[in-house]
Amino acid sequence: MRTFLTAVFLVAGFAVLHAQRAPDNVMIYSGETDAYQPCEPSIAISPSNPDILVAGSVLDNVHRSTDGGWTWKTETLTSRFGVFGDPCVVASPKGDFYYLHLSNPDGLAWSSEALLDRIVVQRGKGKGKRWTKGAGMGLNDQKDQDKEWAAVSVSGRSLVSCWTQFDKYDSPLASDSSIILCSTSNRKAKVWTEPVRVNKLAGDCLDGDWTVEGAVPDIAADGTIYVAWAHADTIWMDRSTDGGVTWLKKDLRVAQIAGGWDCVVRGFNRANGMPVTRVDRSNGPHAGRVYVNWTDNRNGPDDQDVWVVYSDDGGTTWTAPIRVNDDPAGAQQFFTWMDVDDITGFVHIVFYDRRKAAANYPNPATKPSWDTEVYVASSYDGGATWRNLLVSEKSFRPQEKMFFGDYNNISAYDGRVRPIWTRNDQGILSIWTAFMDGFE
Repeated sequence: MRTFLTAVFLVAGFAVLHAQRAPDNVMIYSGETDAYQPCEPSIAISPSNPDILVAGSVLDNVHRSTDGGWTWKTETLTSRFGVFGDPCVVASPKGDFYYLHLSNPDGLAWSSEALLDRIVVQRGKGKGKRWTKGAGMGLNDQKDQDKEWAAVSVSGRSLVSCWTQFDKYDSPLASDSSIILCSTSNRKAKVWTEPVRVNKLAGDCLDGDWTVEGAVPDIAADGTIYVAWAHADTIWMDRSTDGGVTWLKKDLRVAQIAGGWDCVVRGFNRANGMPVTRVDRSNGPHAGRVYVNWTDNRNGPDDQDVWVVYSDDGGTTWTAPIRVNDDPAGAQQFFTWMDVDDITGFVHIVFYDRRKAAANYPNPATKPSWDTEVYVASSYDGGATWRNLLVSEKSFRPQEKMFFGDYNNISAYDGRVRPIWTRNDQGILSIWTAFMDGFE
């Protein structure tokens, strides 16, 4: 009996240690000498060869790995239209990568009216080795094109990009407004359709709660395009069943985003809970399910939580919000992003997390609890339940004056999961990933 109990305790102890051990972390890039320190990282695993990954980070960095993410080579991305942040990297089953970003056509940045005159996409040929000079979409030098994202169809033959168009960024005028635009292209990504407005209710231009933002599209296996965005305290969605030519006459209400998408997070000068849309494109039991993920503070101003809802009828009806983070109430979780594995159908959500800091300093008014870690929550049952995993090996503290951008990112394919995030070490920002293989 004593031998049996000893064996039980050893197994239980190993299980606890394994559950608490963070996956191996790899630093992709450090911005020690950069004028614009890296942030807003995006990452994509190649479906044609999962050992090949491409990532992007502010302002014009492109990172590439050919060994599954253990080692990385970083280059500066150049384009005839300039490269000015908001990196979005997506991968195609054809072996291509696509890097979308903002424009800076004359290189004068904020001192020029030409800044943000279009969204730029560059195709990475040769599995991300060589990049085209770039194609533009939504060209309009009288307005500002911002905060884009993209998706590739399961065939790799079509792409969609959606973004926010400001009449004039940061304008307080009631006559200036923001709208959501979407455009499509084929595999070559050279020619894009005339952008179509998809939202019915316009927002303001102040880059806050009343601005329409968070347009992250996805293309279902049947070709239906879905995109959700936030406006004030509501997440809205539209869909197109004809390749982005026409959209619904009335937007679909997804969920409330309590407190709005413009969040207050200690130690960050800006943060957001804008939604992310993903569709289950696998052949699994939840094929076709549409997920939307975001953060909000419905449980209190210092209790930002991660939420997800899903729809099995194309976005017409939705579940009640499901809390993704599994810690006790009172901590902040923020900067969320989601991916759905096209092969397994498993859902993975990355976010910054302060559960340990909240436990150490239960009264944030007396001692700032800014210690930040990175978690990934995974669901293997279609979003009903979530398993949280600490993926960062060390915590960090942000600095309020530093620009951390608006997002982190995550990519999942055939059981491989690669989150990507920004961390701060004594005023130096760096980009990191973690190896989650085998942590299911």
